[in-house]
Amino acid sequence: MNEKLKPQVDKLLHTKAEAASMLSVSLRTVDTLIALKELPVRRIRRRVLIPHTALINFIRHDHVAEQEAA
Repeated sequence: MNEKLKPQVDKLLHTKAEAASMLSVSLRTVDTLIALKELPVRRIRRRVLIPHTALINFIRHDHVAEQEAA
């Protein structure tokens, strides 16, 4: 498989740009999801990183906003 097409499942944390690519949404949408606390982040100094498990949970609709509404 081409390295560019290979999913980055071996990474624990992803940048906002990587998360946007994985979710097939814009960077602005990722920023909105973070602001709405639908995607948790880890901050390391000035870097904003999104846990891989948070992306999987979001895709599965197990994210915070839906749990609160239930």
